[in-house]
Order: sequence, then C-alpha cells, then structure tokens
Amino acid sequence: MTTTARRTSSAASFVPQGADLAALRRAATGCEGCELYKPATQTVFGAGPEDARLVFVGEQPGDVEDRQGEPFVGPAGRLLDKALDEVDLAREGVYVTNAVKHFKFVPAERGKRRIHKAPSRGEVAACLPWLHAELGQVRPELVVCLGATAAKAVLGSAYKVSERRGQLEHVDPYDVIATVHPSSVLRAPDRAEAYRGFLADLRVVRSHLT
Repeated sequence: MTTTARRTSSAASFVPQGADLAALRRAATGCEGCELYKPATQTVFGAGPEDARLVFVGEQPGDVEDRQGEPFVGPAGRLLDKALDEVDLAREGVYVTNAVKHFKFVPAERGKRRIHKAPSRGEVAACLPWLHAELGQVRPELVVCLGATAAKAVLGSAYKVSERRGQLEHVDPYDVIATVHPSSVLRAPDRAEAYRGFLADLRVVRSHLT
C-alpha cells in the first residue's frame, strides 16, 4: 500500500489526541483523510457547547453548510430548529455535528447547482475518528442520530432507523436515540405527517434527559 493510499483511508492521523473542541476544529480544517476534501469548499465541523447534554449527529453538510462552514444552517437546519423549539429543547444548548465533515455532491447537468450524494460506507468510516473525538470531549447524556447514515455510524451497519426509530439504545458509554433526518421530512410526500413523526421522536428525546 502506498503512502498516499494510507493517507486517504482514514482521518485518524489528522486528529490530535487529547485536544479540546477548539483544537479539534482547527485541526479538522486540514483533514485529508478521504477524497471528499478535494471538491468541498471547506471542512464543516460540529458546533455547540462543549458541555452539551445532548448531541445531534447528521449525515454530512449540505450545500449551504459547505459554503458557510457551519452545520445545520440550511433548510434542514431551520426545520430542526423549529422542531427543537416546539419540544422545548433549546438549539443553543445542543451540540450538532455530522458523521462526515465534507459535502459530497455531483454537479447538476445544467447550471451551477450541486446535488447531494450520500457518502459511501468507506467515507463514513474514514471520518469516524472526528466524531469519536467530538463525543469524547462533549461526553453528552444522549446522542441523537438523524437519519440512516448517522445511525449506522454510531449504532452499527445492521441498525435500521425504519424499525427502531425513537427507541432508546446504548452504545458504551452513550445512550442513543435514532430518528429521521430533517431533510427527509422536507422531501416527504406528506410533509405534515412526517413532521409529526419527527416531533414525536424528539419528545422521546426530551423525556430521556434527566
């Protein structure tokens, strides 16, 4: 295996051991742990208080997040903010991040629009050292996985959100609840029904915070 191949297989060598969130965020700007850093505008690291009781993990940054450099600031983020407010969970007290820190996309056939493309299993695995480092620093009471990619990253590849959403799981040392990604609510044929289901899951989250 060549040195280049080793460098592109994992973010582990870019993650400073024992670093606080600020140092992790700075180090992540130079991550080349997989090929996604090349077309992306920038690394989009997590954001929120270092002592947050609650961490939300999504799939990857979207187009707006990639341009602004902050997680959950696009349409899905606005829906998440609205839902959190409705169930009395303040966004300011929540740490939000993604399983993958770079935006994966394909260009539209016409125009300049960039179309989201789901990260591969290998790309998710390559980025996991950053997520593990974040969780190790925040040490939340509860981790909420938004969507299948995040759920599989935290709970294992066999986990199915469609079968177990809203149920309390445990992956040492964290309690975990998985639900859908807010972007799936925006795409749902019946958005009102999908949103009600999302709120129901978030109310379960709220009930499990001590």
